[in-house]
Amino acid sequence: MKIKLTSVYVDDQEKALRFYTGILGFTKKADFSQGPFRWLTVASPEEPDGTELQLALNNNPAAKAYQQALFQQGQPAVMFFTDDIKGDCEGIKARGGEFTMPPTAVTGSTIAKLNDTCGNLIQITQLMRWK
Repeated sequence: MKIKLTSVYVDDQEKALRFYTGILGFTKKADFSQGPFRWLTVASPEEPDGTELQLALNNNPAAKAYQQALFQQGQPAVMFFTDDIKGDCEGIKARGGEFTMPPTAVTGSTIAKLNDTCGNLIQITQLMRWK
């Protein structure tokens, strides 16, 4: 088995698409609608055929309450990994991303958090390389 898709709830799919492509640098993978339903995914340009992230419209009251609780607790809705957290965070900031936590060393890694402007905190992680 393989993981090919995961989802994050967003309060506005157009705004989310702008953030995840324009600020984070992902590429739009799928975008089609059927009635009121829109299937929208992005992928990493480093792995265009890798795992996709669905930007799912959060119109479910239970999911909305969960999303809001995670945000209020400072918990990320999704985590991305990098080999250059300093460089990636500088690029994201230059493109308008707003960090709620700058790159910070923690046990075994360096992490940063930012607001995706669509109801979620995003964590970026660089794992420590042990020698």
